[in-house]
Formats: sequence, structure tokens, C-alpha cells
Amino acid sequence: MANQKKLKAVQSVFGQVTLPGSKSITNRILLLSAIAKGETTIKHPLQSDDTHHMIEALKILQVDLTQKENGDILIQGARGQFKNKSAEIFLGNAGTAFRPLTAALAFSQGDYMLSGVPRMHERPIKDLVDALLQLNADITYLNEEGYPPLKISPSEIIINGSVKIRGDISSQFLTALLMAIPLTKKEVSIEIVGDLISKPYIDITLNLMNRFGVQVKKIDWQYFVIPGSGGYVSPGEIFVEGDASSASYFLAAGALAGDIEVKGIGKNSIQGDIKFTEALALMGAEIQILEGSIKVSKASTLQAINLDCNHIPDAAMTLAVLALFANGTTKLHNIASWRVKETDRIKAMATELKKLGAEVVEGEDFIEITPPLHIKENIEIDTYDDHRMAMCFSLVSLKNIPIIINDPACVNKTFPTYFEVLESIVKT
Repeated sequence: MANQKKLKAVQSVFGQVTLPGSKSITNRILLLSAIAKGETTIKHPLQSDDTHHMIEALKILQVDLTQKENGDILIQGARGQFKNKSAEIFLGNAGTAFRPLTAALAFSQGDYMLSGVPRMHERPIKDLVDALLQLNADITYLNEEGYPPLKISPSEIIINGSVKIRGDISSQFLTALLMAIPLTKKEVSIEIVGDLISKPYIDITLNLMNRFGVQVKKIDWQYFVIPGSGGYVSPGEIFVEGDASSASYFLAAGALAGDIEVKGIGKNSIQGDIKFTEALALMGAEIQILEGSIKVSKASTLQAINLDCNHIPDAAMTLAVLALFANGTTKLHNIASWRVKETDRIKAMATELKKLGAEVVEGEDFIEITPPLHIKENIEIDTYDDHRMAMCFSLVSLKNIPIIINDPACVNKTFPTYFEVLESIVKT
């Protein structure tokens, strides 16, 4: 089959990897730059399917955006007002584009239709829409209630007390609300109902809003107060740090099979997935976190862990594959958000790990993995149109086990050159 990647058995890895820009940071900065006052130069943005969808959406909304030959993006801010007041926008399966644009367009006094691929239409958005409706936004579900596609119409935004939003399904809903509210130019407080998951992703949002001149008051992760202000102001130039979720595959490669230095993230990273290094250390890898890079050396033996992964939901998938090579049973819990990602990741991960011979127990919000005595070779791994499934399971090859990845092109969502970069560290 042409749409397969056959990965040969590899004995060891060695070298340096320079990461592509962070998806989470790139898409947030693209939107903030578009609605800010002033001109922004975005340095080292990620170029991938998800960021492409955000860029195309901004172009449709008539934002003045230029992509330079060196990869930088230049945006003339629209001062909170998109020129195009009527548009149909297709966003693929990009949650980091779909959710924030829904909120921003709800405050934009235009007629908009937002849609995506079939899987996007299965990913919930009700909690965000419910929060926007409390501000008198006019949003209609075009198909099934609670899910895209959506129709957004002009409405008078009314602020009446605090806005309540659930925090336990996806942090992207709160991120979307936080980023869009400054468009109202009024003070608004948000109250979280239930527990807030993936808090480090909210920290990224607050950090970047601050860089664009809006300081949010955070009270015990339960209340967020957005000040009434003149809106966002461009910082002029902004650099996108390397993608910490993408880093997890190469850090894991080092833990499994050699010495790797990952450049583009380090001590001052604003991404929560940097904490993946702590999980690797618990498993027995040697870690050095430097100013602009992270070094990992192979663990003599990988140890199983029992870990609450709420703070690293994306990088935790990499731990599930490392569990195949660990002593004992690994349990990853507090990962209910896996079920509403690009695919139902708990189910997909369990299915594919079992193909390799692992014993897997799957729960509503946990996965438990016991490695087999011998991992099966040349197994075809299905990827469910989910970039992280492809990247995680590629790591099996680094333990001298040939493996076949179906639909390898799904990595284009966040890391189009992933397999080339992986090959570059293989020691022959």
C-alpha cells in the first residue's frame, strides 16, 4: 500500500532535533495578531494543516496577512473588527482554530458558517456555545445539537453577571472565551463550573493575552476576570517556541534508545507538556533541561509508572507506547479528554497496543498497560486520522521491532516532516 510507512528495526538513536513551532501557540498568536491593533511579525510559526486552516480563515475574513519566504508571518491587526461580515469557513479537524474562531466571530456582528471534517462534527462544542449564549450571542446548530457545524449571526452582546463555563471536557472552550472577550471591551468575569482540566494550556492563553496587552486576573483557577479595555495591542514581534507535545516523541526516543538533544524548548517554556520530562525521569531516563534545549539519555531499564496525566493530555499518549517497554503495569489516569480529541484516543490506543501483544485495561478516564514478553513484529498500526497515533507508535521501531504505520500523512496536522526527522537520528 502506498499510504503506509514501513519502519525498519532500529538499534539506537543519536543526535539533535530542532522542533517545529508549537501548534497551540501559533494558532493563538495568529488570532490575537488578527484582532489586535498594530502590525505583528510572527517568527518561527508552525506550518501544518491546523495552522493552515487558521490562516485561510483569517484570509477569508479579509485580514491583511503575508507569509514571507523565511516562514515568518506578517499581520496587520484589524483592531477587533473583521472586514468580511459574511463568510463560510471550513476548518478541517483543527480544534485550536474552530473553538477560538467560534467565540471571536460571535462578537463580530456578522453572518458566519463554520464547518469541518466529519470528525470535527463529532467533537463537542456545547459548553462553549452555552457560555456565549449567556452573553446574548446568536449561534445556531446546523445539524446535531451540541456539535458543529454552526451558524453565527449578529447580536447585541449583553453582559449580565459572570459567565459560567464547564471546565471538565476541553480547556479549548475556556481558551476561546478568554481570547474573544476583550473584543467586547467590557469587564467580564468567567466562573468555572466543576474541575478545570489541562490547566497548562490555559496558562499559555493567559501568557499570550498578556503579551498582547490584556492582563487577566486568575482567582484559584475558579474565576477569571477580563478587564474592560481598548482591546489587544500588538507586541510588534513575537517568537513561537518549539512544540513541546511534538518534543515528547524525540525525548521518548532518547529514553528508549540513545542520546538525544531536542532544541527549541527549555527552562523558560510556557507549555505544560514540558512536564513530560518529569514522567520520563520517573520511568528511569536521564534528563537535562537547559536554556534552549533538553537532553535525554537512555534508561538502563524503563520502570512502569502510575500517573495522573491531566496536565499533559497530549504527551501522555507517548507514555502509553513507552509502557510497552517498561517493567510492570503502567496506569495513566485522569485522561477523559482523550475521548473527545481527533479520535477516541483511549479506545484507539487500547486497540493498537493489544495488536502488539500488550494486555490493556481501558476505563472511562484511564488506561492500564502491561507489556507482553515479546512484542509482535511487522504489525500494521491504524492511525484513525490522528497525527499523535502515528507519531507514538513509530517509536516501537526504536526497540529493534519493525512496524507498519497506516496513513502516515496524518502527521501533516502538526508535524509534516516528522518521519524525516525521526530518520535523521537513527544510528546505522
